[in-house]
Amino acid sequence: MTLKKDKKKVLGEVFDDERIKTFLQFIPPAGVSADYHLLEKAYRGMKAENFETFIRFFLEQGHDLNACNPQGETMLQVLRGHRQAEEYVEIMERNGAV
Repeated sequence: MTLKKDKKKVLGEVFDDERIKTFLQFIPPAGVSADYHLLEKAYRGMKAENFETFIRFFLEQGHDLNACNPQGETMLQVLRGHRQAEEYVEIMERNGAV
């Protein structure tokens, strides 16, 4: 993919608390747990430090850290299969994911 010369490449999007909280508003597709969907969106869209803040907000709102995807896997189980997800796994475990 090539960028047009008039386009700036955005390298570091700022994730303040308000931006992080917007990840709690995503609507899941049919058949997907809302809580699992939120966790997946946050994992895919945030650095670990922002993900940790997201998890705090997520739990404060009463969401389920152990929600399952349609295959019956928790986010923690999925993350354990990702080679680059060690920090995210630690965050999930510290916050009570099983």
